[in-house]
Amino acid sequence: MASTDDLAPVDADVTELRRLLSHQASTVAVVTAPGPPLTGFTATSFTTVSLRPPVVSFCLDTAASSWPAVAVARHVGVHLLAHHQQDLARTFATSGIDRFAAPTRWRPGPEEVPVLADTLAWMLCRVIDRVTVGSHAIVLAEPELLHRADAGSPLLYHRGGYTGLPVAREAAR
Repeated sequence: MASTDDLAPVDADVTELRRLLSHQASTVAVVTAPGPPLTGFTATSFTTVSLRPPVVSFCLDTAASSWPAVAVARHVGVHLLAHHQQDLARTFATSGIDRFAAPTRWRPGPEEVPVLADTLAWMLCRVIDRVTVGSHAIVLAEPELLHRADAGSPLLYHRGGYTGLPVAREAAR
């Protein structure tokens, strides 16, 4: 049996929990929503919920500047960033700026959702539910349209910084 000497309780300011969660490597995604104003933010909480039916999710702090737009959006874009897009991830993680201004490259996509250029993959998703839990909302969405690059390595967030994986040979399609 493991020793309990090195166990720490979850404290009120969740410092220890944050330290523990920093060990988890996360895919870096940018979620966009139509405007006005156009909205986008960096998310490391993107995940698949179900394949049948297809459902994905991401979380967003309800105090975030992007929340009002996401709270009413019928569709969102979820962009999986490539390793070379660290600057784009930082742009969409920065508050108080126009995230869609140059040098961000984007175009209006289906349902007027902003589509970012050169991402590893992106999908247009129809929002099907929003569940508020504590300070955040879990947004559940059905992918409707998909686009993926033929090659590339994902951008990951780990221990407070961006990293990537070595480019591997793509598995059989």
